[in-house]
Amino acid sequence: MAIRKKGFHFSVYQAPNQSPFEKLFEIFKELITHTSGDVDEAIDWLRELDKEYELTDENYTIDDFIEDLKAKGFLQEEINPDSEEGSEGEEGNNRGENGERNLSITSKMERIIRKAALDQIFGKLKQRGSGNHKTGKVGRGDEHTGDYREYRYGDSLERISITESLKNAQINHGLDSFSLSEEDLVIEDTHYKAQMSTVLMIDISHSMILYGEDRITPAKKVAMALAELITTRYPKDTIDILVFGNDAWPIAVKDLPYLKVGPYHTNTVAGLQLAMDMLRRKRNTNKQIFMITDGKPSCLRLPDGTYYKNSVGLDDYIVEKCYNMARQARKLHIPITTFMIAQDPYLKQFIRHFTEANKGKAFYTGLKGLGEMIFEDYETNRRKRLKG
Repeated sequence: MAIRKKGFHFSVYQAPNQSPFEKLFEIFKELITHTSGDVDEAIDWLRELDKEYELTDENYTIDDFIEDLKAKGFLQEEINPDSEEGSEGEEGNNRGENGERNLSITSKMERIIRKAALDQIFGKLKQRGSGNHKTGKVGRGDEHTGDYREYRYGDSLERISITESLKNAQINHGLDSFSLSEEDLVIEDTHYKAQMSTVLMIDISHSMILYGEDRITPAKKVAMALAELITTRYPKDTIDILVFGNDAWPIAVKDLPYLKVGPYHTNTVAGLQLAMDMLRRKRNTNKQIFMITDGKPSCLRLPDGTYYKNSVGLDDYIVEKCYNMARQARKLHIPITTFMIAQDPYLKQFIRHFTEANKGKAFYTGLKGLGEMIFEDYETNRRKRLKG
């Protein structure tokens, strides 16, 4: 008798067999995100990487890759309407320096970038139907709990567990005189599901690229990944995205790849005001705000349209306005989860008081793991409420 040995079998890792286009495309997706959708800059970086790491050969060049990107519908040529027509000469139909055709990414490429961000940050998520969020409360829902109870008048017939009901009938009446009565029927409980409306706030103040650290790209990736997650896995949920600097304004999901930091202070109050205005118009019972920021609030817009700014320390006037916004959100039953990309003790104290005023949550994190933390918080969502 042969003895079967248990254990693990290890083999030498073999890289996936990728075509030259596929290898370059993986790099290009990352570069185009870092350059905020600037194709020319991304291609320049790609050429530099090619020189250093010999990514291509004479059989497939960077120029071949660019042509493939256009042929596959990832890039398109655009003419700047303000540019001057170049004169035709030795270059034929090529335009002069002021009238060159610009390459830009297409909507197809924008979707690819969002999907890449989702895969990179949240992993290869499996589709689980039109998602909503478990509430932990049982009732007439569509998420099975595995728990059973007796049938009650008004329960829908499709929720009757045939197997468990037949088992009850056999126990209660025996096999010889089999019959099934209402007392034998068993119902499998289900969870209610709660739809969620989320506003994601992204700080685009100048500090997001200060000190030699690119903080806006990870924040941008998180936004793209979260938007892709919600639209594909939780289509009944809604997500709105806004950015805040001196002021706050909404941006569309398709605009995320092009998002850049500006020469702004941090008007957290304006961001919160806009976020709550957005959520007031949502019909969903469950609403939440995610805020990604790395700095202290340093700006307010006054009623006369002028700005009050103070970048030195924590300004009491500005800070108190932030606390008031947190309390207003609490009255509207809108929890705020803050993802703070700074470790300064005095900023942590500010976020701690801000979180207490809202009864929300705060995470003090670096850039690594930011996406996983936001995903986990969105998925578990322990602050669900139901009408009635």
